[in-house]
Amino acid sequence: MFSILIAIILGLVFGILTGLAPGIHPNTVVVGLLALSPFLLSYTSPIALAVFITTVATVNTFTDAIPSAYLGAPEESTALGVLPMHRYLLQGKGHEAIMLTVIGGIFALILSILIIPILVYSLKQIFPYLQKFIPYLLIFSVIFLLLREKKKFLALVIFLLSGTLGIITLNFPNLPEPLFPLFSGLFGISTLLISLNTQSHIPHQTITFPRLTKKEIIRTTPAAVFSGGLVSTLPALSTSPAAILGSSLIRKITNKEFLIMIGGINTVNFVLSFVSLYVLDKARNGAVVGISQIIESLTIRHFILFIAVCLISSGLAAISTIYLSKVFSKYIMKINYQKLVLTVIASVMFLVLLITGIYGFLIMITGTFIGMIPTIKNVGKTHLMGSLMLPVILFYFL
Repeated sequence: MFSILIAIILGLVFGILTGLAPGIHPNTVVVGLLALSPFLLSYTSPIALAVFITTVATVNTFTDAIPSAYLGAPEESTALGVLPMHRYLLQGKGHEAIMLTVIGGIFALILSILIIPILVYSLKQIFPYLQKFIPYLLIFSVIFLLLREKKKFLALVIFLLSGTLGIITLNFPNLPEPLFPLFSGLFGISTLLISLNTQSHIPHQTITFPRLTKKEIIRTTPAAVFSGGLVSTLPALSTSPAAILGSSLIRKITNKEFLIMIGGINTVNFVLSFVSLYVLDKARNGAVVGISQIIESLTIRHFILFIAVCLISSGLAAISTIYLSKVFSKYIMKINYQKLVLTVIASVMFLVLLITGIYGFLIMITGTFIGMIPTIKNVGKTHLMGSLMLPVILFYFL
């Protein structure tokens, strides 16, 4: 128990660090741990190491919203939330945006754990049918999003441009962390450059709790659990396409509800990945893949332990994220916005070059130009998710 407690505390620290640092993903920590596992296992147990990975990944699902909201530096799981978060920030409500993702994560986590017995019992029966229908659900979502736009042809062009870039990026040989340059360009730097050009400044940030109705929670939580469950179960499907699927289930979804859903999907995706590993013996998440290599056979005792660790870690992560968001809110407006934006852009460009090399850098630059088109032409940025949706759709049909 003592070693597990130490693993949770260390996992909390590393989860916060990976969440706050753009481009540093829990999978990076997992790869390093697997490389060092022969050495580490001489000092600790496989269970403690697996608990550490579980905590890091769980905490990251909460804290990774902070750089997206305050710095405009997204990961794949928060990319679609960058624009709504940025709007909240420029209204002096950056902390409220973070609170919405935390609330979404907690409510979706509770609901997902409540339905775990049902999932464990029924997943083997429904899995083959879900796998057959997912490409058609994705196509429906794409058509639904295109039909909502006034400039439908331009939206289609943006979808195809980003989709082509996504296909090239995901199939580029020996490119580490391919989603980092892709989403940094499409959603991060493109958003920051536009805000820089419009002479935006960060207003005084107020620490307010979002006003939510029962209807908003009831509308978004099941959609988040459904979408997060699809990501944790089905191959090739990732968080952002699932978010688009989830939002298509909610009529006239607001920015507030969308952020709740994003926070929920992000957390549920990881937690329910243990259900896929336990029932189907298939790991759909990088951290869970690492755990499956450390724990050769996942028993019911392991399963219950990891779910309990997810619950404990989520509680600690929610408290830490709220506290860190208050710190960011206090100091962010004291910094010159233009200098901050230029510093973030330079830092992200440096990290992309360092982690992914010159080819990743070129992908980021290309993505930046494509990512600026929707804002300039007043078209929804959700069509940029063609960068993942088109490769996923082709994966199922080819």
